[in-house]
Amino acid sequence: MYKLRLPVVAGVLAVILFSAGCGREPEKIIDRDGNSYNTVQIGSMIWTGKNLDVTHYRNGDVIPEVKDPKEWAILTTGAWCYNDNKQENGTTYGKLYNWYAVNDPRGLAPKGWHVATDTEWSALSDLPGGIETAGSALKASKLWKNQSSEVTHKSGFEALPAGARRDTDGKFMPPGEYSRLWSSTESTAKSAWCRSLGYFDGALRRGMANKNIGFSVRCVKE
Repeated sequence: MYKLRLPVVAGVLAVILFSAGCGREPEKIIDRDGNSYNTVQIGSMIWTGKNLDVTHYRNGDVIPEVKDPKEWAILTTGAWCYNDNKQENGTTYGKLYNWYAVNDPRGLAPKGWHVATDTEWSALSDLPGGIETAGSALKASKLWKNQSSEVTHKSGFEALPAGARRDTDGKFMPPGEYSRLWSSTESTAKSAWCRSLGYFDGALRRGMANKNIGFSVRCVKE
């Protein structure tokens, strides 16, 4: 089950300068499958500008695609899927991974990069004024259902509502309303820290999720 912990934060959105290379062409990186990613600098961190879409670990081993919902629900090893098992969703939103893939020692992120830690996500949410407003700065300006909060700054992060895959029965939260993103930081033996954005407000929420839920992944340069 996905649990959110959202403290109350008061204050006015801070004015933050986001940089995508200070006027230079943004850096691109290539994953193990040959997929290309734009990058974006936010504060001192450089992030991938879209969700991870790789099917191999860094050492070349295959990450299994698991379509069957019953099999997904009981996994204790790394796996990925498309939302609703539809490849066209992967083309738009990237793949959904369980946390076992995130934490696999063979490496999910491209060489020289790592899956964002809980500390890095917290630092990211602090930059545009805190968790209650950071989501507005990170969201893409398209594909969100009934987006109620304005995109306050074109950060280049381009968070899309990729949805998720549940742990209890392997069914899907469809695209359009939510973005769920893993951190690489374990919280308990059965859960890890993650972040959530919703269509209904501008928050970037911190929460814990069971490790066999399917979420999107973003990477940070080492």
